[in-house]
Amino acid sequence: MGTILGWDYPTLWFLVVGGLFSGYAILDGFDFGSGAWHLFFKKEENRRIALNAIGPVWDGNEVWLVIGGGALFAGFPVMYATFLSSLYVPFMLFLVFIIFRAISIEFRGKEKMKWWRQTWDIGYSVSSIMLAILLGVVLGNVIQGVAIGPDYSYEGDGFFEFLNPYALITGMTTLSLFMTHGAIYLLLKTEGRLFAKLKLLLKRGILFFLASFLIMSMYTLAFLPHLTDRFRATPLLAIVPIITILCVIMVPRLANKKKYGWAFVATSMTISLLLVQVAIELYPTLLFSTVDPQFNITIYNAAASDKSLELMLGFVAIGIPLVSSYTFFVYKTFSGKVQLDE
Repeated sequence: MGTILGWDYPTLWFLVVGGLFSGYAILDGFDFGSGAWHLFFKKEENRRIALNAIGPVWDGNEVWLVIGGGALFAGFPVMYATFLSSLYVPFMLFLVFIIFRAISIEFRGKEKMKWWRQTWDIGYSVSSIMLAILLGVVLGNVIQGVAIGPDYSYEGDGFFEFLNPYALITGMTTLSLFMTHGAIYLLLKTEGRLFAKLKLLLKRGILFFLASFLIMSMYTLAFLPHLTDRFRATPLLAIVPIITILCVIMVPRLANKKKYGWAFVATSMTISLLLVQVAIELYPTLLFSTVDPQFNITIYNAAASDKSLELMLGFVAIGIPLVSSYTFFVYKTFSGKVQLDE
């Protein structure tokens, strides 16, 4: 098996895919969070400002999802096939809502009738909420496992089996974190009365997230204790959840001090570190089988050939810096407060 600096190719590709999805969660996370708050803004001017705050960046953020999905397909085709077929319903719902959300953003300003804009406002906000929940639901199912049988085929019983308690708790935690993340982003982009409104909404979002995070943590420790085995076996890894908790604590502290830029960094790190914890819990497994551990999908039995992975890592070495540079350029260009003008 080929290696680079002591790392085998499947492990490197595991890190690449994880990094891409982490980038997507951070970037589209504040998009979804902003949309989840949209109906809390009663005035037309405030809704326009909130939409204009994400207007230049929301579609670019979704590029990270496309690249992440492509990397998963290219690096771990077995995982891609089983993953999508076993969680077919939430993925199809995600596709429907992400299309409807984009349509809502684009169509809202095409007509001036009040009912027209209110209709698309509802579509935009509901779609944003559902997308955040569905991402959490998928993540929850990945963490606790899926009914995978021989030949990596899905052997689940029910059409809505993905709506289990842990997945729903993870979905609500994801929504609450994204709403907090989104409120902080909007605070960085707004001023005046909308800014004052968002400060109140952020307090609610933080309380929602802290409660959800506590419930999810308690559920994990009570019903999925095996997920902490690696942290107990390797005490050095305990630094990851410790830093995560510190980041969670820092969000309300920084918000109270009106250091919203640093608060945004704290929520971004919280998202990233939570996904790092998931990666540590899973590695080298990609998807647990609840039928029999021998049917687990790992980075080794799901990976493409070493030659393919080596070749594609070359494209990654070129592509990711380009996408990162483009993302930085867009955010730099459209930095500052949003102003409504001609």
